[in-house]
Amino acid sequence: MASKNLALATVPERVSVLETKVDNIEEKIDDLKVDLKAVSDSIDQRAAHTIAILKDMKDISTQAHVEMANKISNLEKFKEKWIYLIAGGIAVLGWVGPHAEQLLSLLK
Repeated sequence: MASKNLALATVPERVSVLETKVDNIEEKIDDLKVDLKAVSDSIDQRAAHTIAILKDMKDISTQAHVEMANKISNLEKFKEKWIYLIAGGIAVLGWVGPHAEQLLSLLK
C-alpha cells in the first residue's frame, strides 16, 4: 500500500514538472518566432539590396551598349565616307587618264 501512496504523491509533482516544461517550451517557441522574424527581415533587406544592385548593373550595361552602338555607327559612317571618297578619286583618275592630253591642251 505504501507504493500506491508514493505513486499518488508523485503525480501532482509530475504534473507540476510537465507544466514547467510546457512553459519553457512556449518561451522557446516565442524566442524562435522572434528569431524567425529577424531572419525574414534580413532576407527581405538583402533581397531589396540585391535587386537594387542588379537594377544598377542593368542600367550601366544598357548605357554601355548604347555608347558602343553609337561608336560603331560613327565608325561605319566614317568608313563609308572614305570608301566613297576613294572610289570617287579612282573614278576621276580613270576618266582623267585617257583625257589627259585634252585637259593639258585646255590649260595651255
